[in-house]
Amino acid sequence: LKMSWFWFYLPLRLLMVACLCHSIKDPTTSSQQSFKTDLFNFYHSLILADGKETTVHLLKDIPRRYYFVLEDGRALAPFTITVTPCDVPIEWTILVHKASTSFLGKATQGDHDTQEVSNSQKASSMVSTIFNYKGNSVETYMGMSSHSALYMLEFLSTERDTHITVYLTTDTTSGHLYPELPMDPRIDIISIGHTTVTLTWKHSPSVLQHRENIQYCLLVNEKHNYKSLCAAETAIRSSGMKLPPTLALSLSPYLLEPQQVMILSNSELSIINRVSSGEVRQICMGTKNTYTVPSLSPSTQYYFDVFVVNLLTNASAAYTGTFARTLEEPEPKVTELKDGKVIQVVLDGKKQKFHSLQYQARHKKIQFTFQLCRGQVRVHITKNGKTVASENISGLRYFSLKGKLFDTYLVQLRSTEETNSSVKVQVSPHFHKPLFPLLPESLKIKSFSKLRTCNSVTIAWLGTQEESKYCVYKKKIEEDQVWMELRSADRCSGPESRHKSEKVLCKYFYDINLQRAVTTETIKGLDAGTLYLFDVYLFGPSGIPVRYHSKVVKTRKRC
Repeated sequence: LKMSWFWFYLPLRLLMVACLCHSIKDPTTSSQQSFKTDLFNFYHSLILADGKETTVHLLKDIPRRYYFVLEDGRALAPFTITVTPCDVPIEWTILVHKASTSFLGKATQGDHDTQEVSNSQKASSMVSTIFNYKGNSVETYMGMSSHSALYMLEFLSTERDTHITVYLTTDTTSGHLYPELPMDPRIDIISIGHTTVTLTWKHSPSVLQHRENIQYCLLVNEKHNYKSLCAAETAIRSSGMKLPPTLALSLSPYLLEPQQVMILSNSELSIINRVSSGEVRQICMGTKNTYTVPSLSPSTQYYFDVFVVNLLTNASAAYTGTFARTLEEPEPKVTELKDGKVIQVVLDGKKQKFHSLQYQARHKKIQFTFQLCRGQVRVHITKNGKTVASENISGLRYFSLKGKLFDTYLVQLRSTEETNSSVKVQVSPHFHKPLFPLLPESLKIKSFSKLRTCNSVTIAWLGTQEESKYCVYKKKIEEDQVWMELRSADRCSGPESRHKSEKVLCKYFYDINLQRAVTTETIKGLDAGTLYLFDVYLFGPSGIPVRYHSKVVKTRKRC
């Protein structure tokens, strides 16, 4: 039976008026009161749209009702209802009222109380519950509707205020709002590392049919699995963050909160939400069904949920979530330090970022010396478990420490960048003969632009109060090599690593007055309009060199 909503409302309103009038005549008639209540509930519910997802907000302990009549010419027509809880468990029920339209007409025209009571009893007996569910899982009911039946959906939350989404459809031929899940919707764990977990899952049939409109999104968190993307977004919001409703689904720009970081690389959208219970990551990776989650913390349990998302409708379906615990981080290798001995530690920026050194003091006063050779390194020193020094080092750095005999010192070295780093380390008693030379106030080399010619440049550098040997080296370089030469230079390497043809001169000098401890050199025999890299090496009593910061100078093109 087809009828417009207007014609459906009209007899229902008239029937309510009739019921109210007759209830005044005989207020003790229980069957009449029950029928009146049923119709009152139907009337004060909202119409549920066909083929559209509806968001329903529920107040605690207050039922919310929706109803629908399916306009289909067939006696029996299929329909499905999908309800997605977005937070706490809810209870929802489907009731059907099979009162005929002929009865509705008679009820509004009846002249005798007995006839109306009889009809109301008949109508009341035809209201029945056909489905009931309580929980927080996404649940779908599939049924056959009768054209003379009125359906009512009732939703109730007993824990707290919440919201849900409801989807009703009678169109079973033109596809689904929600993407389909495979027969086996489980997520498989391929491998587990210290900081990575590799996952795979079976393709959704929707991906195979509509690849351009479907994508997978992965949710990673440290709390628990989520049964829907709606529930996950609600949980993130409840932690105090303002989160767009389709955060993981939309690739369009929007304003991120300070606690959010968005990363877009290799066609993958990653959004990191910093919440009180740890990080929540949302990663959308297109139609790839294998993914390695990077940058996890060792020895930590993570929960993984995969959602297949329809980009046209923003509707999603959840795979069965899984969890895994990353492997414990291996104990860092500990190297014993000996008095006066220099060791060089190389740190792999990607694989081995940490290295530990241990030293047991045989004197009350000791000195740690660090010479940064390449990259960026942070030094952390503890004495008997308590921190005594922690900082990033550059050039040459000394730490003079006091303690007791047999104090145990632990030095932790950490690379602060992805590229390789290296550092030289020495520990010795405070009175020990210094291994490294006395350093000037600055290790910079200065060039004089006005003194440049087509075949010579003049450079200057600071000296010390201690007579020392200084050697100057030069090297021709191209414009596009400057950055790489300066960045990759090993500041711990000495002249032995240079070609003999690059040596310019060696000289000794010092000055008791530090204000006058400056020397200059004019390097001749250069090519016009050419870039040169100049280095100065300082040698102390032990013969270990310290390299000044390289200087790039270009000779004049015309003179």
